[in-house]
Amino acid sequence: MLSREIRTVLGLMSGTSLDGVDAAILHTDGEVIHGFGPTAYRPYSEAERASLRAALGCWPGDAGVDAVAEVIETAHADVMARFEGVDMAGFHGQTLAHDPRGRGTHQAGSGAVLALLAGYPVVWDFRSADVRLGGQGAPLAPFYHFALARHIGADAPLVFLNLGGVGNLTWVDPRKPTPEAEGALLAFDTGPANAPLDDLCLARRGVARDDGGALAATGKPDMQVVRDFLRDPFFLRVPPKSLDRDFPGLSARVAHLGDADALATLAECVAAAVGAGFDHLPQMPSRVLVCGGGRHNGDLMARLAAHLPCTVASVESVGLDGDMIEAQAFAYLAMRVARGLPTSGPATTGVAAFVGGGEISSP
Repeated sequence: MLSREIRTVLGLMSGTSLDGVDAAILHTDGEVIHGFGPTAYRPYSEAERASLRAALGCWPGDAGVDAVAEVIETAHADVMARFEGVDMAGFHGQTLAHDPRGRGTHQAGSGAVLALLAGYPVVWDFRSADVRLGGQGAPLAPFYHFALARHIGADAPLVFLNLGGVGNLTWVDPRKPTPEAEGALLAFDTGPANAPLDDLCLARRGVARDDGGALAATGKPDMQVVRDFLRDPFFLRVPPKSLDRDFPGLSARVAHLGDADALATLAECVAAAVGAGFDHLPQMPSRVLVCGGGRHNGDLMARLAAHLPCTVASVESVGLDGDMIEAQAFAYLAMRVARGLPTSGPATTGVAAFVGGGEISSP
């Protein structure tokens, strides 16, 4: 177990949007952020992305999973080779399936393989211990969000909203002394985010996304679809709670709509889901800071502003890099694992007690 020293940790994240690998250096002792370092992005090729899509929903031992794991490891090794002076890495892996109340959670890719290739320790498999102990295994960034809130000097409760393939929020009270303190955090998945929008664009138009939400902005949402969507029992469940990448039945609900109207309807569903999540917060936040790819979608950001009762802005407004927060989070969590500190708790994943998940592989 490491002592409280500042280390240079590389965080690696490949999210449910399946676009590529984010990599970011964080200087931290696992409690305080002491500085940010270089970042890099390694996109998946079309062939790699197709193989990942084909493996969604697969579990260890299923046909083709080992080959997909090799694709993931190769992409991560490529980006790791760009960094020097790294003490340790945090490797999230690629989520292929997530069923915390059933079969568990599956992040493909081996940290042991990456440790051998990189020549330094790699912390990985962050979610399994939490799920084994009754937690949702997600979201895992909240402890890092607490550190970020302290780093930017926040003095009132705020929300970090991550819009990746799935949306998740963290309500943070930075006045608390630690993320483990009672009332410091509440976190949960809000609902779908970029995944259904991107999937529709790929299926209907052969493009990866609706850049900036330009097409959605020209459409008209079908509000009956939105109202029916919000009746899903998920939105009434008390958090913490989590989702897999695909929200059941959502794509079928917009099948009758033209492209622009379908995208506008899906974007309205995403924003309305976040608004519904605010009903569960212990106190209204002073502001919402948005990270993840969804913050580049101007139409979606406008819809969020219309649904939420406080200021909505990208994390760049406070000097942070919204593309790299998830990668930084796994650098931070890796350091916490190395120090034996918890990485999740009852208010973030619903686990019964604080858990320090993660396996450490040495070269």
